[in-house]
Amino acid sequence: MATHDTTVFHRRLFLEGPAGRLEASLWTSPQPDPPMRAVVCHPHPLYGGTMHNKVVFQVAKTLHELGLAVLRFNFRGAGLSTGKHDEGRGEVDDVRTVLRFLAQQLPARPVLLAGFSFGAWVGLRVGCTSQGEAEPVAELIGLGLPVNHSDFTYLRDCPQPKLFVQGDRDSYGAPEKLESLVTSLPDQHRQQTKLVFVPGADHFFTGQLKAVSQAVRAWLLERHPEFASTPG
Repeated sequence: MATHDTTVFHRRLFLEGPAGRLEASLWTSPQPDPPMRAVVCHPHPLYGGTMHNKVVFQVAKTLHELGLAVLRFNFRGAGLSTGKHDEGRGEVDDVRTVLRFLAQQLPARPVLLAGFSFGAWVGLRVGCTSQGEAEPVAELIGLGLPVNHSDFTYLRDCPQPKLFVQGDRDSYGAPEKLESLVTSLPDQHRQQTKLVFVPGADHFFTGQLKAVSQAVRAWLLERHPEFASTPG
């Protein structure tokens, strides 16, 4: 268990995005130099998804408890963000906007990008294509990947280490389809991918948020043991 001070310094922000302002929330801590920065993307805005979604909040909380600076935001047309939903096209630019903001605020720290459902479909695509940028995304977390009806084939060209957390009763992302997708990845990418199924969990991880946190925490501590003892 991490021992750092988990006091939250909360900044409510409005970032200038390609379709107008983007409402955002940045959590930092007394630790002057967080070991990593994180962005967490929310589920489909046309079905009530916002940065306040319980899965998004829980994952952000888990990351913050490990010492990361964490930014959540509302895609265009969600919450107080302006603009209109763009079926995942313009939302890609929304993610790039918040990544640039983090790079300006907390430079020279690795970036982790996480997303739930629609947020995973959009967010992981941005992360996978960030390698040529000044500050590429270093690690990816996808939760509740909606593989039944969304195209995730871009993951075949995605080199970053990845964690996928999925309910084994997910009606939008059948376990066998996600397993087939992971199996189809090139060897070097598949070896960098960890897949965790939460027993009895539906797409929204109803009643299973603790298991989601445990999966995220275990994966990150396996990769970054120093997170367990970073002083606050």
